Amino acid sequence: MLNDETTPRFDAEPIVYIRHLAVDEVQDLVPANALEGIGRPEDLFIVSSADGQQLAIVEGRDAAFAAARMHDLTPVSVH
Repeated sequence: MLNDETTPRFDAEPIVYIRHLAVDEVQDLVPANALEGIGRPEDLFIVSSADGQQLAIVEGRDAAFAAARMHDLTPVSVH
C-alpha cells in the first residue's frame, strides 16, 4: 500500500524537453532581426514544457540544459 511517505513526488522538478531546431524552424518561430546577434543559428535548441509550450530558444545544447536546471527543471533530450 502506498501512502504519502512512500509515494514518489512527480511534481518535484517538472520535466522540460530540449530539442535541436532546424534553421527553417527558427525562421518560423522568431523575427528575422532576432537572429542578427546569433553567431550560429544552426546551433539553436528549443526548451519546451511537457505540454508542448515553448519556454525558450537557446544557443547551444549545453546552455539549454543549464538554463533548464537553473530554473529547477529537469531537462530531457528529444531527437
